[in-house]
Amino acid sequence: MDLSLINSLRASPVTPGAHIIDGGRRAASDAEVMQVLSPLDGQPLTTMPRGTREDADAAALSARTAFDDGRWRDMPPAGRKKVLLRWADLIEANAAELAVLGVRNNGTEIAMALKAEPMSAAGTIRYYAEAIDKLTGEITATGPANLGLVHREPVGVVGAIVPWNFPLMIGAWKLGPALAAGCSVVLKPAETASLTLIRLAELALEAGLPAGVLNVVTGEGAVVGDAIAHSMLVDVLVFTGSGATGRRLMQAAAASNLKRVYLELGGKSPNIVFADAPDLDEAAKTSVNGIFRNAGQVCIAGSRLLVQREIHDDFVARLADHLASLKTGDPLDPSTGAGAVNSLRQLEQNLSFVDEARAAGRTIVTGGTRILEETGGYYMAPTIVTGVQPQDRLAQAEVFGPVLAVLPFDTEEDAVRIANGTDYGLAAAVWTTDLSRAHRMVRRLQAGIVHVNTYGGSDMTVPLGGVKQSGNGHDKSLHAFDKYLDLKTAWFKL
Repeated sequence: MDLSLINSLRASPVTPGAHIIDGGRRAASDAEVMQVLSPLDGQPLTTMPRGTREDADAAALSARTAFDDGRWRDMPPAGRKKVLLRWADLIEANAAELAVLGVRNNGTEIAMALKAEPMSAAGTIRYYAEAIDKLTGEITATGPANLGLVHREPVGVVGAIVPWNFPLMIGAWKLGPALAAGCSVVLKPAETASLTLIRLAELALEAGLPAGVLNVVTGEGAVVGDAIAHSMLVDVLVFTGSGATGRRLMQAAAASNLKRVYLELGGKSPNIVFADAPDLDEAAKTSVNGIFRNAGQVCIAGSRLLVQREIHDDFVARLADHLASLKTGDPLDPSTGAGAVNSLRQLEQNLSFVDEARAAGRTIVTGGTRILEETGGYYMAPTIVTGVQPQDRLAQAEVFGPVLAVLPFDTEEDAVRIANGTDYGLAAAVWTTDLSRAHRMVRRLQAGIVHVNTYGGSDMTVPLGGVKQSGNGHDKSLHAFDKYLDLKTAWFKL
């Protein structure tokens, strides 16, 4: 992106956020606003509504009414496809604005933000738009006296709660298949990254999405998210975020209408490097990017690095060499490789993990401190910690920051035991030239996605989901439709 354009957008005032309910902006009173602080400098960026339960209820009623009267659900598939494709075109046309706004709101480096946020969202919406008219039912083999038909129908109203690290990308993973299936949606963005999703909903209306089909309510999770989770008008709840919040959402579903709940709860993903990795230097470079891009704020981040003992010291040195060339700082500088931490609270949590590791006698190879404090922003030096033991909190709990725990292993059995020795199971990686070992590891690792001789980069054609306490259900791919479609059997006697 052109630097002059970035600087122009950086200096632009940001319109105060608003709820999008029943096709229009609903602003808050002065007493009901939340101040939005930019992680780039810690300064106020704008305001947005501090949503109430009444706001959430209004949005749910709007979505329910829109679904029940069929304004979107009953639109022919070709019609829904046209609207979604227009929406994708508008997202792409406004990509620069969306990317810079997102960086100012959540701190992702601009080079990653442009590709991973608006461009990814546009691609996701197109993917599901193109799938709409390929969703067909089934005819069962019942014999000459009967006819069985299996219909696929939209589930109804979807409550979607998305995180702050990649709001457009993850939001589109929910919105694309839900809207393509014919559902209506109530979307709650994270308090610290709502602005781009408000704009996304405005573009959807501009593209022709009927009023009430997509509603956005901003505010605190304990209020707005809780109201959506308890709503008797919401049929399905989808969420990406912390395990603690996921548990509360399941409890709310059980206490209300037993709505189905699909959760993606993060991970402590093992990145396993065997001595026979095809290219140790490439493995080191990819491992650095796999944990430190977006300041480590990536669900599938390779936050545990398991290195075979015979190459451990050499590989750590290679990591440090590659990390030295990764620039941390202003996310709106195109040369920056690792941007800001999303909030002061998150930064302090990250540093507490390092302090605990240091106190336990672990070695801080690089980083471990707050940097660029004079800017007022929330920046942390990328941190490599060695000597980490499998039982350490740093090896068990999700930091969600630029902190890499390095653990040695001796044998394949050791690697599997250590890798599977957490409550999580979202992602993993294996670096080896032994094809048989690669297949064994893919089968034995408890993870929803296993990379082989790479880390990250999978596209929309494959699902993303976790096992164990990393959640259930899948985003991405055609399998995502499973969350948003019901099966209905019609049985005819002929």
